[in-house]
Amino acid sequence: MYQAKQERYDQMVYNRVGNSGIQLSAIGLGLWHNFGSVDAYENQKAIIHQAFDLGITYYDLANNYGPEPGSAEINFGRIMAGDMKSYRDEMFIATKAGYEMWPGPYGDWGSRKSIIASANQSLKRLGLDYVDVFYTHRPDPDTPVQETAAALDQLVREGKTLYVGISNYNGKQTQAITNEFNKLGTPFLIHQPRYNMFNRDVESDLFPVLTKNGKAAVGFSSLSQGLLTNKYLHGIPENSRANKSTSPFLQETQVDQTLKTVAKLNDLATKRGQTLAEMALAWNLRQPAIATVLVGASRPEQLVDNVHALNNLNFTNEELDQIDQILAGQGEISWGKH
Repeated sequence: MYQAKQERYDQMVYNRVGNSGIQLSAIGLGLWHNFGSVDAYENQKAIIHQAFDLGITYYDLANNYGPEPGSAEINFGRIMAGDMKSYRDEMFIATKAGYEMWPGPYGDWGSRKSIIASANQSLKRLGLDYVDVFYTHRPDPDTPVQETAAALDQLVREGKTLYVGISNYNGKQTQAITNEFNKLGTPFLIHQPRYNMFNRDVESDLFPVLTKNGKAAVGFSSLSQGLLTNKYLHGIPENSRANKSTSPFLQETQVDQTLKTVAKLNDLATKRGQTLAEMALAWNLRQPAIATVLVGASRPEQLVDNVHALNNLNFTNEELDQIDQILAGQGEISWGKH
């Protein structure tokens, strides 16, 4: 039987989420990949155990994570019902609704019908009475923002989530739904945008809105689907997602155009005494608007490596200027959906 390490909170950094009373681990575990029905269950348990032993408190799911859709929640629920049950109150668990989950007009987007039904299904799969934050996964162009906000507010009042969040909303959309939450008195906690060295548009569009409203963000795609690691320093490995024709997120031509940029960034990381991934995570966390960066893991050791980023979170102005210069000729890469 798993027993958590007593010293699990000693090395982790915890950041306050905007003006709220919540602190989240600077590194969060994303279950987008490696927790589906096609993945080894014992390895999933080992990853969760390692994350918790490292002081990671934030666990990020969505209704459609798998494959198959829903299976990540089912597997996480099994783990919670077993080894992790006694630690529930030390964990901050998130899930979402908004991408296609079941056929027909109610299994997608942000209507009240879709959000409430999805939340009920997620809680059943997770085996939990409530989640800590429930997100609308993306803005719905065909549903009034008032309806989406009211549905999330209802989940709080029914005790199905403690807080609500939004994901993939731009600055204007974020302000619009924030206004609705303020009218309702909804505990709107956090935004989840794509953010990494290759995806920086949110710095000018979204982050000022979050700061103005006393909110914060948890960034996904923190390592740009593995580009900001040592995986591609010497080309595209055969077992990478970039080399699989079924991947809509990483294509060989897209990786090739970034290899020189990645190599230069890696040289700077080496001078800082970090791996490229460690530097990239630390760079994300330099942003005051970012409370947590999400990482994925296919094995426990990857989490140990990622948490090493916290050993050197400070950048000199010269280092930040160098990174900006390296990235200047790269342009923005934006692949896939989350």
